[in-house]
Amino acid sequence: MLSVAILAAGKGTRMESSLPKVLHKISGKSLLQRVINSCVELKPDQIFVITGHKSKEVQKSISNEKKIHIVIQEPQSGTGHAVQILCREVKKNEGKLLVLNGDVPLIRPSTLKRLLYLHDSKNADVSLITTKKRNPQGYGRVFLKGDFIERIVEEKDCNDLERENPLINAGVYCFNWGKLSEIINTLQSNNNQKEIYLTDTISMLKNSLSLEIEDNGELQGINNRIQLSVCEENMQNLIKEKHMLNGVTFINKASCSISEEAEIGKDVIIEANTHVRGNTKIKSHCIIGPNTFIENSYVGLNCEISNSTVYASHIMDHIKIGPYSHVRPNSKISSFSKIGNFVEIKNSQLEEESKVNHLSYIGDSIIGRSTNIGAGTITANFDGQKKHQTKIGKNSSIGANTVFVAPINLGESVTTGAGSVITKDSKDNSLAISRTKQVNIENWERKKS
Repeated sequence: MLSVAILAAGKGTRMESSLPKVLHKISGKSLLQRVINSCVELKPDQIFVITGHKSKEVQKSISNEKKIHIVIQEPQSGTGHAVQILCREVKKNEGKLLVLNGDVPLIRPSTLKRLLYLHDSKNADVSLITTKKRNPQGYGRVFLKGDFIERIVEEKDCNDLERENPLINAGVYCFNWGKLSEIINTLQSNNNQKEIYLTDTISMLKNSLSLEIEDNGELQGINNRIQLSVCEENMQNLIKEKHMLNGVTFINKASCSISEEAEIGKDVIIEANTHVRGNTKIKSHCIIGPNTFIENSYVGLNCEISNSTVYASHIMDHIKIGPYSHVRPNSKISSFSKIGNFVEIKNSQLEEESKVNHLSYIGDSIIGRSTNIGAGTITANFDGQKKHQTKIGKNSSIGANTVFVAPINLGESVTTGAGSVITKDSKDNSLAISRTKQVNIENWERKKS
């Protein structure tokens, strides 16, 4: 039986934030959720999240998984105290107990599996992950005696000689839960921090083993915004390297960010300062950016999107968007269409080969195939209480500065006169125009104030 305990009760004062430390995010996911996701891949029988500071916020953030149980630690008196509470609340302390910190977000499932394998193969009382750091400041030091761990000393309790030891405790443990429960309540807080340390159990258990791994950023803990930034950079490097090996070009890799869920096809060029978030899928031979933001959207083959934002929309093949366009949620732009300079599209569908080239707002609309929308066109979709739809048929030509007062329905091959305010439906093959007659007054002089 495998149980997992994730320690997430601390306030994280060095983050200088009203948000609990474990709810800060890396690449769109909280630190805690990343640790949970790594543990879920181990297929444990149960997961315990031990929380205390702003516990309701932490609990609310956790995905609705039946195997996840919340344990409240009040007050927060150290890692050992957290496990003491867990052992009291859970009646059956049996099998293996994997203990992790909720602020070590890059731990890999493969590394955790190695730890579990070592623990099982050696029938250990406790096994933990260690690594050597050039600068071990801030970490507890691990002292070995032969193949076994003799003791762990937290840095604030180290003397000068002990601080020189580069082997550190990564804060990931696998316990024989039955043997741990026999000693956990004997732990005391007689240290400089006046806290109950889980590390004190190591010297009390006979068969304590170390799994030393290379320090590759995976074990980076987060205590402040600088370390949060380091983890974000490490994560982004891994994501972008994966895409580059699969045929994606980054013009300026450091200025871009890509979500883990994003899918990007071959021969896509990502220009500088481009950000791809959420469940976005970009097909092959696209040029994205510079200065472009795409979230939870589909982008088809051979598209170009420059200096623009796209949210929760469907962009089909051979489409050009931008510069400086905004495609808002629930929009679909069909193939061979163009969205040009300073255009906003919202909750609308543009059929194939349609064009909205300049300075227009198209909201709650359906635009037919091969229709051209003139510069400055506005679909006035809101009457103060409800949103209404504009429908324009295929092969239509909309004059510059046309305003459609929705709800309105234009047929196929309709032309509107420039500067018209269209308030009535129009049939196929018609001209819709609504302008007052121009009046020129000669010898006009403006009144001087």
